[in-house]
Amino acid sequence: MQLDDAKIPSRPFTVRCPKCQTIINGQPQAAASGDQSALDVGDSSSLLQQQFKQPTPARAYRPDGGVEEKISPFGADNPAAHQGELLQVLAALLQRGATTAEPVRSEARLSWERRRLLICVTPARREAVAKVLADSEYDVFIAEDIAQAIESLRHEHMDIVLLDPEFDSAEQGAAFVMREVNLLRPAERRRLFFMQFSAAARTLDMHQAFLHNFNLVVNTGDIENLPHALERSLRDYNDLYRDFNRAMNVADL
Repeated sequence: MQLDDAKIPSRPFTVRCPKCQTIINGQPQAAASGDQSALDVGDSSSLLQQQFKQPTPARAYRPDGGVEEKISPFGADNPAAHQGELLQVLAALLQRGATTAEPVRSEARLSWERRRLLICVTPARREAVAKVLADSEYDVFIAEDIAQAIESLRHEHMDIVLLDPEFDSAEQGAAFVMREVNLLRPAERRRLFFMQFSAAARTLDMHQAFLHNFNLVVNTGDIENLPHALERSLRDYNDLYRDFNRAMNVADL
């Protein structure tokens, strides 16, 4: 039985011989070496290599480009600056009694607890966005690709996520980040402030934010005003959930 090469499909196929009615399992012809994809060069495809690659979380941003240092909760210049808040926490521990195993959580964010913010934007805007947010007292983390973004969302506590629709567009990064956020349980979703960073949207367009499951929309041309828009929206968000957070004994975002 002979088959026309032009009619052979690009995937494995099955045909029946019209003469003897025998079923034949066929395979497509191997592509010429000049047409081989770069993903398939070598003993295994790059996709398979990525599958077994150890994922890493997003890197912490430092304006000076140095290595991240562990921040002391009391501050480097004045070790007793937050002594009053520490005494309040210790007093709460004593009031609960030494027999309880439940961790004590404050209803108010302590002054040394900086919000952790994950940036998922295009390379051209990363530095400008990270710098303006770091200058506004956020702990900023930069995801360079979808793997780092997902690893940080799943295993690193993040308070805020900023997502650009063009983030890691070759791997549909924005779609995967959106799916990860949408799969969160309601209790987890309430503890994450989700922002869209888009050239097509208008800053503080709450209707646009609601339609696409964001808490805030910021235009890419408003990078300098990003911290102000974020602080205003966080204040409104915390006002909305203040009674709920008190009932759950958790701090505001």
